[in-house]
Amino acid sequence: MKSLFLSAVVATGVIAPAAFTLAACTPAGQTSEAEAPKAPVTDITPTAAADIPEAVRAVVLAARPGMVISEAELKEREGRRYYDVEGALNGAEIELDLLETPQGWKVVEIQRDIAWADAPADVKAMLPDYRPVRVIESTQAEDGAVIYELFAEGQPATPAVEVMVKDGKAAILKEVWPH
Repeated sequence: MKSLFLSAVVATGVIAPAAFTLAACTPAGQTSEAEAPKAPVTDITPTAAADIPEAVRAVVLAARPGMVISEAELKEREGRRYYDVEGALNGAEIELDLLETPQGWKVVEIQRDIAWADAPADVKAMLPDYRPVRVIESTQAEDGAVIYELFAEGQPATPAVEVMVKDGKAAILKEVWPH
């Protein structure tokens, strides 16, 4: 079953084996590699904490009272504008991603880095032989789903694999998550 599942994942083009091959996971004698998902073109404007618009700061602090903001980036891609606001809450690093909507700025994701060992068992079970070099846990503000962004060696810009946990079920995403 693992071979069939991973072969299906390879067919979707989601897994990008920069330092990871599926040779050990495919039928005997067959190897398979997929291309990395392409990150959308993004214009990034670094923003010092003091220069973050007050409307953005207010939304961040309403979502996470007590957060100490350290910096931000204004990101523009595919017709959307985001602020990624980084800082610390109770000593732990955290990032809030805000989307500009016609009604104003809205938190869409709350992110933190975690160790692969700390990822939920059902997420690790989706890719039992995979060892990401970085894991971002991204809680979706709208519905509470959690996206685990798994990064491969040498591929720091785009996750090699994204696993969503929603309503108690884990699934590998076939497309790059929009936020």
